[in-house]
Amino acid sequence: MPTRVHAIIVARPGPSSRAQLLRTLDALTLQTRRPDAVTLVVCGDGTAARESDAIARVVEGIIEARTSTSFAEAVALAKPRVADDAAIWLLAHDTAPHPGALAQLAGALERSPSASIAAPKLVDVDDDRHLVSLGVTMTRWGRSVELAAGELDQNQHDGRDDALGADIRGMLIRAETTGRLLPDPGLGGADEGLDLGVRARLAGGRVTLAPGARVSVSPDGPAALPQGQAPRTYVTRLAQLHRRLAYAPAAVVPLHWLSLLPLALWRTIAHLVAKRPASVLPEWGAALAAMVRFGAVARSRRGIRTNRKASWARIAPLRISRAELRRRLDDGHGSEGGAVSELDFFSGGGAWAVLGALVVSIAAFTTLLAWPAIGGGALLPLRDTVAALWSDAAWGQRGVGIGVIGPADPFAAVLAVVGTLWAGAPSYAMVVLWLLALPLAVLGGWFAATRITDRGGLRIFGGAAWALAPTFLTALIEGRPAAVLAHLLLPWLFHTAVVAHRSWGAAGAASIILAATIACAPSLAPALIVLWLLAIIIVLSRAWFHGAVRLLWMLAPTAVLFAPLAFWQAQNGQLWSVFADPGAVWAGAQVGADPAGRLVLASGFPTADLAGWMDVLDPALAAWAPVLIAPVALLALAAAVAPRWGAGITLLGVTMAGLATAFLAVGVSVSFTQGTPVAIWPGTGLSLAWAGLVGGALVTLDTAITMPKLRIAAVTVAGLALAVCALPALTALHGGRTELTNGPESTLPAYVAAEARGDREISTLVLTPQNDGGLAIDVVWGASATLGAQTTMLSTATSPQGVDISALAVDLLSPRTFDAPGELAAHGIHFVLLDQPRGSESDAARAFRVEAVTALDQRAGFVKVGETDKGVLWRLDAEPAERSDPTRAEQGTAGSIIVLQLIVVFAALLLSIPTRASRRAARSQSRIVGRAADEPLVLPRRREDARPEPSAGDADEDEEQR
Repeated sequence: MPTRVHAIIVARPGPSSRAQLLRTLDALTLQTRRPDAVTLVVCGDGTAARESDAIARVVEGIIEARTSTSFAEAVALAKPRVADDAAIWLLAHDTAPHPGALAQLAGALERSPSASIAAPKLVDVDDDRHLVSLGVTMTRWGRSVELAAGELDQNQHDGRDDALGADIRGMLIRAETTGRLLPDPGLGGADEGLDLGVRARLAGGRVTLAPGARVSVSPDGPAALPQGQAPRTYVTRLAQLHRRLAYAPAAVVPLHWLSLLPLALWRTIAHLVAKRPASVLPEWGAALAAMVRFGAVARSRRGIRTNRKASWARIAPLRISRAELRRRLDDGHGSEGGAVSELDFFSGGGAWAVLGALVVSIAAFTTLLAWPAIGGGALLPLRDTVAALWSDAAWGQRGVGIGVIGPADPFAAVLAVVGTLWAGAPSYAMVVLWLLALPLAVLGGWFAATRITDRGGLRIFGGAAWALAPTFLTALIEGRPAAVLAHLLLPWLFHTAVVAHRSWGAAGAASIILAATIACAPSLAPALIVLWLLAIIIVLSRAWFHGAVRLLWMLAPTAVLFAPLAFWQAQNGQLWSVFADPGAVWAGAQVGADPAGRLVLASGFPTADLAGWMDVLDPALAAWAPVLIAPVALLALAAAVAPRWGAGITLLGVTMAGLATAFLAVGVSVSFTQGTPVAIWPGTGLSLAWAGLVGGALVTLDTAITMPKLRIAAVTVAGLALAVCALPALTALHGGRTELTNGPESTLPAYVAAEARGDREISTLVLTPQNDGGLAIDVVWGASATLGAQTTMLSTATSPQGVDISALAVDLLSPRTFDAPGELAAHGIHFVLLDQPRGSESDAARAFRVEAVTALDQRAGFVKVGETDKGVLWRLDAEPAERSDPTRAEQGTAGSIIVLQLIVVFAALLLSIPTRASRRAARSQSRIVGRAADEPLVLPRRREDARPEPSAGDADEDEEQR
């Protein structure tokens, strides 16, 4: 038994520290075996402690240290006051030992002569039945693992007496080892007890556990880990890296040091996949700190080397195995068989609905099966190679104009993804998209419906209603790729965003889909941001702070992708132009910004032809087509008074946001095509409104209509009405009432396309006489004008961008004598194409075109290739200059922007990757959002599955524990 015991108490001033300290001192006086001396180390102002009679009666000395002094440094300050033959008892102001604690610890050392340290059982200060810590071990790579913690103490671990280490609070260090076994300040406040155990083993001793010695601790004391997740992660990771450098053989220390940053990068990926983004910055901070702490590592290594008597083989048996670690970390949360709501995609009829939509799509768009490319409307070919697709999606040289260098439209990245899916012929990917549009819409609508209802029939109705939306069908037959993609993305945005507050996986997926949706339809950004702010308010009102942080992340990819374009437009005084429709600018058959046009929008149709009804019926009869949408609208309105009225009102708010977007968009013109202003297409706003409308109808059908026969009748009427409403659009291709065309694979003559095959830097000056007598000028690089190369930098410009050659083009068709081929070649022009306007050609345009042909034929240096189906083509008889590369400053800007965008998007992708834990957590909660507490479940029908839905707060706590 130790002859003397010297207790060292480390105190840190705080709101409750004085009361805790007095409680600890009282506990020392009540010990059955009292310590022989007590030294108090105050990390901060010690005036109050020195003036306290209660403290003076117990302690033999008070040491005042800096506020920043760590627990290990405080113990080192008190060590000179400890006698050589005294054991050291390590305490803090919040560690209150139970009456027999010291006697039990001293007895454990007396019974085991090989033990250098005795460690108590730590229990919670507010509930001594809650076990805080009893023994610590580590993995092969040095991660510390509690042997027993966070459990109800039923003495189930009291049989264990040997451990690699323990929590440092309450440790009793044998007198003979106090000269060499003291906490290491280099650990930064974590794993100090584990490190003491390792060094004790190497010195020939060990750590013995004394479960009968109980010490109450609080979670915020001087020797405890920090409370915040980020500080806790930092100190634990720093301690792990410090121990790795201190324990490693001398020969491999440099290798460990060199691996710190690559390891931080790898662990960053692992943190994101495991849905722990808050650990990323602490990970890098710990790695950088460990790299520069040469002195602390050297001192730790020197201490181990001086006192080492045993080999490292003594440590290995006490490490935790991977299988045991997996078993300890697997808390069984969300285990199979206990799910609240299964997906039931196949058994619930979702797969059959998608298959049926595919059959309808093939029947409606049969002709597309033979087309190598799809054209018409706002459709253009895509680039020939995947590399060129992604080049168009990055900041840099644009594929139109001369010397136009700047940010790409985010829509180009969406097109690059689509084109990459059919890498051999990217343009054919658009044909595949059109063929799969209907089944993909049903698939997205079905999954979105799983957030509203458990009923298989209603989910099928939701998918079909989404695919039969008039605005979607209009976009298909008019050839609007951005609108089609936005409509396909919106249900997935709904599916992920409404549960983004629950998990990082949903937040990561929602952030990517949100960025893609706004890239396809920037005009939706204001409405979606308003809905996002509303979600933030709801989450904060329920004190789901973790959920609010996840919702904040949702905007990160969108902000990073749009920031360069927004900054560029703001510099040019055209910030509102960031909301312009991306891709090729095409007016189409838009409604006007007058009351009549807005009435058409309010009825759910984006164009005056009412999704083709005006082309198949007399206008007086076709005007009644909006009545076919009335059943869905009436069901949606009833959602405001349904039992799940909160969800119903929210969905009606989504409808109003979409309608407001459509009303505003139709009156805003920020894009131009050949000098003609074009209003923003209102159809994407109607797609958002349709999402709220269908969702509201599902809420009503699921909760308000309780009679099965009445529900079936309502679904049948609404579904048949939508199917009839879609008939003109679905038969438009067979009836020749669509803008879709077979190709072209290139908008330029075949001669130019052959010269520019493989995305060679071949430029063509395209001159198009206008019906009003003007002249439109475009410069196209490569084999064709492509969809991804289009940029709102030019389509919204009110002043010349890049090199302005408008005067040169006019002079080219005038009688003025000058070296036209030389000046065009100096700008890198290879060909000149004289085109004609789309649609009917006026007499003025025809006369202008004839005069232009004559003028170009008479100019020297222009070799006429001939008449083509794309216009009249001339080749310059001069050597064109190389296309100028961006300057070094522009290349640096481009590189920085691309790297930042890739980092954020990659992080979002990693967050969205499902893991075993995230899937189990998702299955443990109801898929239905906004379900009333007393609302009965429909699926699954297994008794064991019918359990209450856990709150989002509970889910957050479970995730943090994992």
